[in-house]
Amino acid sequence: MMDSLSCRTVKVIVLGDSGVGKTCLTHRFCTGNFPSKTEATIGVDFRERVVEVEGEKLKLQLWDTAGQERFRKSMVQHYYRDVHAILFVYDVTNTATFRSLPVWMEECRQHSLGHDVPRVLVGNKADLTASSASSMTLEQARRLADVHGMPFYLCSAKGDGKQQVDAIFMTLAHRLKRQGRLRRKGPSVAGSFKLPAKAKVEREKQEKWACSC
Repeated sequence: MMDSLSCRTVKVIVLGDSGVGKTCLTHRFCTGNFPSKTEATIGVDFRERVVEVEGEKLKLQLWDTAGQERFRKSMVQHYYRDVHAILFVYDVTNTATFRSLPVWMEECRQHSLGHDVPRVLVGNKADLTASSASSMTLEQARRLADVHGMPFYLCSAKGDGKQQVDAIFMTLAHRLKRQGRLRRKGPSVAGSFKLPAKAKVEREKQEKWACSC
């Protein structure tokens, strides 16, 4: 078993609209399982997994944030601090989530995360549709990834998708290793970021589970 004390810590932020499946992707990568149900993320969730890349142990620290703006304002500065890599996610069944990607990219730019920060584009929920609309968006996604120098993955966090989910995050890890954009072990975090009072009230009002895989 790997000794986490000797790991370098890599902070990866996962960006995209609410419901695109960010939580399911990070959960599948870190636990190997697809969650039977997930509550809509309020604030920030953290997950970690130690991997080995070219003989070095890396702790991938995944920051999965709520897509709703009202839950992000109070923590956005913490979210974008000391970022090593970025995962952009959209839902292939919802073209609106694809059209939102430039907004997320611009937010990264505003927080001084340039193209030197490794990034990957993911079209999630590939198991749900094969419509002409999604095919058209697929071509647009490939062009967007080419323009911004990002690898592009079409995947599903469900079923047999674990290998592909692993490949997404390992691609980022390998790019970071090659670029040397790593720092020594930082604070270990897990679970949920402490929520402001307003967000806690919003969470208490939620009465149904939303699986956004």
